Amino acid sequence: MTRQSPVPEQRASRLWQLGRLVGGIAGGVLSEGARQLAAGKRPSSADVLLTPANAARLADRLAEMRGAAMKVGQLLSMEAGEFLPPEFTRVLAVLREQAHAMPLGQVNAVLKRAWGEDWAAGFRRFSFTPLAAASIGQVHEAETRDGRRLAIKIQYPGVRASIDSDIENVAALLRLFRLLPREIDFQPLLDEARRQLHEEADYLSEAGHIARYAALVGDVPELAVPTVDAQRTTAEVLAMSFVPGAPIEALAEAPQETRDAVATRLWALALREVFDWGVVQTDPNFGNYRYDAETARIGLLDFGATRRLGRERVDALSRLLCATLDVDRTGVAAAAVEVGYLGAGDDGAYREAVVDLLCLAAEPARVGGPYAFGTSDLARRVSEQVLTLRLDHRAGRLPPPDVLFLHRKLGGMYLLSQRLRARVDLAALVARHAAPQRG
Repeated sequence: MTRQSPVPEQRASRLWQLGRLVGGIAGGVLSEGARQLAAGKRPSSADVLLTPANAARLADRLAEMRGAAMKVGQLLSMEAGEFLPPEFTRVLAVLREQAHAMPLGQVNAVLKRAWGEDWAAGFRRFSFTPLAAASIGQVHEAETRDGRRLAIKIQYPGVRASIDSDIENVAALLRLFRLLPREIDFQPLLDEARRQLHEEADYLSEAGHIARYAALVGDVPELAVPTVDAQRTTAEVLAMSFVPGAPIEALAEAPQETRDAVATRLWALALREVFDWGVVQTDPNFGNYRYDAETARIGLLDFGATRRLGRERVDALSRLLCATLDVDRTGVAAAAVEVGYLGAGDDGAYREAVVDLLCLAAEPARVGGPYAFGTSDLARRVSEQVLTLRLDHRAGRLPPPDVLFLHRKLGGMYLLSQRLRARVDLAALVARHAAPQRG
């Protein structure tokens, strides 16, 4: 059951929440240090800082604050997890699925500000129990007086005004407890998180993304995108048609051919997003996909994290794709510099290690015939190689933020395909996008 707690709206109250967190962690450090000393041990800073109790304090406080504080934790876990202490990464991963919901009174107050005192008169039914609660807002189901079924996305109060201060305060907190490695420059990722959060918190912008995306997938009848109710949509409340269906992961027990078909459609969509349109919905949360068994349609939800890719970036990614498919190491290295995985001055050993990693990541697209995601250990092998790269070469570079968000998209696709135990002929899907570059 989703936990409820009021969203702290003012900057002072959000700073106070972080102050409570600092105090709680500091108390935990002292307590654990004393316990280990009493047991005759000489504890390291990691031993007393990254304890289960402190991990729970961190996750719970960020989930209670929601907004940018929670979102920064989510982004760090997905975009830079391999550079963080594993205990910290596990804590942040919890935040992908965990957020407190607003209590009824706060929901009512937000809707009064958006729609007026008599807002309820426009609905035959409005469920105050949210369908989902995330970092920026929560979603409710409603039925209008004329019988239309809507999904209402309500932004947490104070989120937009607190983005900049939340990011600064959370980053300072993580540095204070040395949870961010000093050799890694996380500032570009934090700056990109700030930019993205300001856009995600503008529901009018998301409404525009939905309309554009609906036009792009209009030729794919197997995909369903919601329709925005413009009269009820504001910068802080997004009203749209309800997309029916069950959670996509519920297909894990469906017939193999159904799982394969769904995963194949989603991979085909992801490739079109990157290479045809340059418009990518980058949030990989499984909750953003629904499956309607009656119509065999896949519902696509949540377009706040939609990103545009410039033509130069798409062309460079295409060259990198083709080079990894051919295992053309010289071509991979050159394209990796264009994309931002490598710098022109990186030494030979590091360059070769990055080329190895990129070629490994492209394995599913090189295998002839269906790739069995359910039995693949590729994720483990990639993680091990990333760790080796970091340890052997003390790598201090993160790829550009837009590339990191692509990692999030494609990594989410891999995990979903693995959850569905799907078999996808990815090589055949990729071939169409690689053909122009290969001549």
